[in-house]
Amino acid sequence: MKLRLYLGVLLVCAIPAVALAQPKAVTVNGKSIPYSRVDLLVKQQVARGAQDNAQLRQAAIEQLINNEVVIQEADRKGLTKSADVQGQLDLARRQVIFQAYLQNHFKANPIKEEAARAEYERAKSQSGDKEYKAHHILVEKEAEAKAIIDQIKKGGKFEDLAKQSKDIGTKDKGGDLDWSVPANYTKPFADALVKLEKGKTTDAPVQSQFGWHVIRLDDVRPMQFPAFDSVKQRIYGALQEQEIQRLVKELRAKAKVE
Repeated sequence: MKLRLYLGVLLVCAIPAVALAQPKAVTVNGKSIPYSRVDLLVKQQVARGAQDNAQLRQAAIEQLINNEVVIQEADRKGLTKSADVQGQLDLARRQVIFQAYLQNHFKANPIKEEAARAEYERAKSQSGDKEYKAHHILVEKEAEAKAIIDQIKKGGKFEDLAKQSKDIGTKDKGGDLDWSVPANYTKPFADALVKLEKGKTTDAPVQSQFGWHVIRLDDVRPMQFPAFDSVKQRIYGALQEQEIQRLVKELRAKAKVE
């Protein structure tokens, strides 16, 4: 009899604990905020690196309450019925559906590590076995480039002359291109670069689709290609982007666009 009574007390005491553990919907002015919405918001935060804990969930609830009171006030003022807001809501809905389709596709067809490693090896083989540190000056006309080369031969400082370069990314750095592989440059530029001796400047301007270059080779070193694990996520991202483009192209080919 005492054992039954003891078990009964345990069961009765356990009921409130279970009830407290169950999430409850929050209401704002009588309108319910379902806990599933909290779960979704927390999931988004966790995907950005946050830790799922009681503090994060309470913060999510507070954020949803704040959003709800503002949305209710906007609705009261008729803002949610405006054409502009309705248009933005439609765009947001379509973007969510677009992302849902992609997530579903990659869930069924994930990018495999073999594909990522193959892409890594392809990039590695194309990069070659050397890196080049160079400076350049880019101008519009061949005559300008020839004049710059003449000034350099007469003792003009390359870094000072680079201030007239069209390349806004390097002109304020003396034309410094830092370390890179020839594959990162246009073919005429790369061909001229690899033929130069260290410390030498091109004797003649080099033409590319961007204009006319004056190039100085500063140094050469063995290629320091990054390890697969350090660039794996970037490769996965690039392969996913390629797959998205393929999917969209395939769907557009089947669609009737007028």
